[in-house]
Amino acid sequence: MKCFVGIDLGSTTTKAVVLGERSEILGRGITNSRSNYDLAAQVAREEAFITTRFALLRQQVEQAAGQQVLTRLLRAFRLSQTLTQLTRLSALILKEIERSVPAALRDAAREKVLGIVATIEQEEKARFEDPDPPARSDFFRDAAGSAYMRLAEERGEPSGVSFDRLVGLYDKCIIGVENEPLELGFRHHIGSALELAGNSPAVRAGVEAAVSAELEVVRSVGTGYGRARLPFPKEQIRSEILCHGLGAHRMFPGTRTVLDIGGQDTKAIQVDEHGIVTSFQMNDRCAAGCGRYLGYIADEMNIGLHELGPLAEKSTRSVKINSTCTVFAGAELRERLSLGERREDILDGLHRAIILRAMSLLARSGGIQDQFTFTGGVARNSAATRALRRLVEENYGEKTINISADSIYTGALGAALFAHREAMA
Repeated sequence: MKCFVGIDLGSTTTKAVVLGERSEILGRGITNSRSNYDLAAQVAREEAFITTRFALLRQQVEQAAGQQVLTRLLRAFRLSQTLTQLTRLSALILKEIERSVPAALRDAAREKVLGIVATIEQEEKARFEDPDPPARSDFFRDAAGSAYMRLAEERGEPSGVSFDRLVGLYDKCIIGVENEPLELGFRHHIGSALELAGNSPAVRAGVEAAVSAELEVVRSVGTGYGRARLPFPKEQIRSEILCHGLGAHRMFPGTRTVLDIGGQDTKAIQVDEHGIVTSFQMNDRCAAGCGRYLGYIADEMNIGLHELGPLAEKSTRSVKINSTCTVFAGAELRERLSLGERREDILDGLHRAIILRAMSLLARSGGIQDQFTFTGGVARNSAATRALRRLVEENYGEKTINISADSIYTGALGAALFAHREAMA
């Protein structure tokens, strides 16, 4: 099967999309961009091909096995990947204990770390069996880190192996897990997933067909903040603006205005009926009001990035935020809290301030035309999308606003479409 790949190497996340010969979407992948951009691109691509093979499996056996069986198999596959990463994390922390923990505390430190990791493994297995598990981050670092911090706080001892020491060990070693090319691909984990999920002869036959399918990459195109690091020839690199414009048009053909809020920048884009960019504006100074800023606020509040939106939506009185500068974010946040402002109200005001900055860019690019599409990682934030809908209606009246659960893949989709068009021309 011939395939066409687009990779969007962003500052916070890296995305990949695989298209088939008819430009149909076969698979998507996403990962943290990490400190190693090259590995991030490799992992996102691998993830996209994992979902491609699951799509092939679904075509083979969905009618015979049913959607529930395939969903359970995918969840078992993710559990197998997570257990592999937890094993590596444990091994790295044990090495770090030998290197940096005083001899008198090493046995206790090993016991606590092994206990924490064993508990996380048990929780992951219980989550797999839960038919309706609660939402959480897609990324191992965030999911494992949240569980590790919670357990370290419960088990740390001020006079012995403290919470701070346990967290320090994790912080030193999680980068090693992320920056090592662990074997997390389809062929490495589908066998374990079959054992965990249970299988029928039809499913096993479908898995064998998915494993053996030849996926020939005809052409790849890269885009994104780190696109210069991608191992592609210059002619296979496209700007984020072009890719988001084309990707948004593919997702919503009526699109005429696109807003992309990514990790480091915000782009307001106007496109024609073919998805070709006609004008654009970008923030020109810093990452203020972008994903990096939201990440910093989440860290200051000691909550997950995915928790910001739902918390802000509980607001009863929006607090006016004077600055969305990342440098001053912590100071203003602490000042507001010291004045007795509620976290929910501060966050609601913060999301409104971010969207107000974006509205200024949209106005300079030519305003908002019908239809309007919101893309990028911040499009996953429910408070940001709520603020956007309100401000668009206040300033432009009723407009069709397109926001997809897959908006974060828009740039990678546009890159894959460029790859397909150029190869098939």
